[in-house]
Amino acid sequence: MAELRNAAPHRAYGRLALWLAGVVLGVVLGMLLARTLAERRSASAAPASVAAPTGAAASSSALELAPIDIATATSAELTQTLDVSGSLRAVQSAMVKARVAAEVRRLDMREGDRVAAGQLLGRLDATEAEWRLRQADDQARSAEAQLAIAVRTLDNNRALVAQGFISKNALETSVSSEAAARATVQAARAAAELARKTVSDTEIRAPIAGFVSQRLVQPGERVGVDARLLEIVDLSRIELEAAIAPADVLALRVGQPARISIDGLGERIGARVARINPSAASGTRTVMAYLDVEPHPALRQGLFARGSVELAARRALVVPASAVRHDQTRPYVLGVEDGRAVERQVSVGLQGDALFDGRRERATEITDGLAAGTLVLRGTVGSVRAGTALRLPAAAPAVAPAVAPAVAPAVAPSAAPGAAPGVLPGRVAGR
Repeated sequence: MAELRNAAPHRAYGRLALWLAGVVLGVVLGMLLARTLAERRSASAAPASVAAPTGAAASSSALELAPIDIATATSAELTQTLDVSGSLRAVQSAMVKARVAAEVRRLDMREGDRVAAGQLLGRLDATEAEWRLRQADDQARSAEAQLAIAVRTLDNNRALVAQGFISKNALETSVSSEAAARATVQAARAAAELARKTVSDTEIRAPIAGFVSQRLVQPGERVGVDARLLEIVDLSRIELEAAIAPADVLALRVGQPARISIDGLGERIGARVARINPSAASGTRTVMAYLDVEPHPALRQGLFARGSVELAARRALVVPASAVRHDQTRPYVLGVEDGRAVERQVSVGLQGDALFDGRRERATEITDGLAAGTLVLRGTVGSVRAGTALRLPAAAPAVAPAVAPAVAPAVAPSAAPGAAPGVLPGRVAGR
């Protein structure tokens, strides 16, 4: 009996332990089930949460354009040009050289000084020349004295011959002596003039008006005959020396207008073809053309200039040259339609200069594949894929249809209610 009484509490404790274990197991299974359901809900909600950011990203990925990135295909005056380049040269320039061998006494002018024609610029040492002039003058005076004696002797002999005191042979000798004395005087006077010129040659004078561009000697140096002393350039007339390829010479004519630009000078300067060399250079076989440049205070001899000569002009459908792309087998342009970049293959013609938005720039003729008024992307936007969303600037021109209308030009659609300013319907607004 005592054993039965002791076994009853042990069975009660066993049932309680089993019940507690079942409760713990149920709690654990419930937690696992709740976790599984939560994971399934998060997995099903993930595509929707990803789709919303994708739409926002598409809205913010539109390529925003600047006014300089777009242009309109337009019918304009296309000027066919020939590109030229070369150095500027003064039409008149002079190298002042020493005309006698002497020491440089003074030289007053330096680079940049303005000089007038005939102005005294310096002097060479004239000591030796002055002494030679004095010697020549003395010899001339001596010859004149001998001539006076010969003339008196001749007069006396003529009187004596008339009276019969001397023979005619003596008279002829007097005539010859007088002629020789006269020739001696003339030679002495010529020698004196040469000596006087030598003295005047010691003066350094400007042969033309202009500016001193080079000073090659200093006072105290001894120079020889024809030694270079100064260079003077006249900047009132400047010309461009351009080498022209043989294939382009036939289209070049005297009198054709041109525009040139110089590094550091923002504006372009007018010019005109003045001369064309009849001979080609022996090494390069190019022909030199000389363009007379309009006066400008910034022009200097030796500057490098680039320009274009206007060969011909005609009316044509043109786009900026940078808008035509050549990275495919056929040239194409990127147009703008419904807020996206659209690839249009085109046929191109001549190249030249044309006006776009009041500015003259390089242009290409479009003969087929594009209508007037089409909005195109310039090369400044870089590489853009067809279909890329675009955002036009507020001041962008209206977009014309890709194909020319048959009756009346299409009217640009009005902005949808609530659309952002400057964004046409169909374009996705940016940030």
